[in-house]
Amino acid sequence: MSSGTGGAKSSTETSGSGDIQRTMELLWGTAARPSRGPRPALTLDRIVTAAIEVADAEGIAAVSMRRLAQDLGTGTMSLYRYVPGKAELLDLMLDKVQMPYEPGEHPDALDADGDWRDAVATMARETLALYQRHPWLLQVNQARPVLGPGALAGMEKMMARIRPMGLTDPELLSVLVMIDGYVSGVARTRIFEQEAEKTTGLTDAAFWAAQAPGLEAAMASGVYPVMASLSEDTFAAGFDHFEFGLQRILDGLDVLVTARGKE
Repeated sequence: MSSGTGGAKSSTETSGSGDIQRTMELLWGTAARPSRGPRPALTLDRIVTAAIEVADAEGIAAVSMRRLAQDLGTGTMSLYRYVPGKAELLDLMLDKVQMPYEPGEHPDALDADGDWRDAVATMARETLALYQRHPWLLQVNQARPVLGPGALAGMEKMMARIRPMGLTDPELLSVLVMIDGYVSGVARTRIFEQEAEKTTGLTDAAFWAAQAPGLEAAMASGVYPVMASLSEDTFAAGFDHFEFGLQRILDGLDVLVTARGKE
């Protein structure tokens, strides 16, 4: 694992792999507070925040109870008074970064204006920004998420935005799944590109320039006529593939929504 962006590799951690009941208690604030020992010098939120900062900078593999204790200036055993271990801590981290509003902010203030198409597009862009802020999310298998207040608030916000589509509830959920699948793929590619440049020391332009002589010869060979006929701007960096794909997804959903409205 390289430092810096914490590049996305195959999943190294799995959500929901700890003590589920204990994790739910910590997420929802129903866990008993430490009653023995000296007055607590830390808070659970401070520990979770420190863990997220490490993961953002160095990747999820860099997060350990020993590392956090060092960063927080305390003993490793002190952390176990707040959280059982890294598995439960991971679920707390996931939930915190998914919270769609700041503490004390009223959720109603975040309702999206405009129609469902604007709402889905906004949701996709916000999700891409989330992955870019926290690349380590792509290193976590979240097939079985533990649902805390952050995760549920995020789903509540998104469901409220897209409910005007008029689809069935399972279909609305499928819209969320589809958008996240598309966005996570784009995010993974972008993060891989950043990691490749950092690992190799080659910029994207230098990487392709190194291949130019071989590719030019291949195009001139006549073996690849379609590729050779492509316009010079086909692979230009300025084309926004994310937005192009997003708009085509929205076009497809528009067909379904229109058809349902005519039933």
